[in-house]
Amino acid sequence: MKDNELKEQVSKWIELAEEDFRLAKFAFKMKSNVPYRLICYHAQQTAEKYIKGYLVSELIDFPYTHSIEALLKLTPSNSGLQKLMDIVSELTNYAVAKRYPGDYNILTKKNAEEAVNKSSKVRKAIRELLKEKELL
Repeated sequence: MKDNELKEQVSKWIELAEEDFRLAKFAFKMKSNVPYRLICYHAQQTAEKYIKGYLVSELIDFPYTHSIEALLKLTPSNSGLQKLMDIVSELTNYAVAKRYPGDYNILTKKNAEEAVNKSSKVRKAIRELLKEKELL
């Protein structure tokens, strides 16, 4: 893959991740009926898409998955991203199960704030790596 094609592919993933991130943060500004469940979902999507964008930058294929753990395991050990595993692994729970009716706890403002903070850590780490590679 040529450098400009690689940069374009990474950029597409980051653009989508940024949309999820902006939406998650913006939803806190709602005056009532704040959808904490959806904030958690978009926080998970932020992390997932950032990791996938990083994997693209490393020319690493990845399976169709929403698992943050599975995706982080694919990252090169020297990237330092795998150390985020314990911090962000619970984001995976917000990918599918919380989007459909079922037997789960109601998500709170605290859950949503924690999810956005965790996705912010992934976002920050990957943005730094991509800047070093001049892909951001």
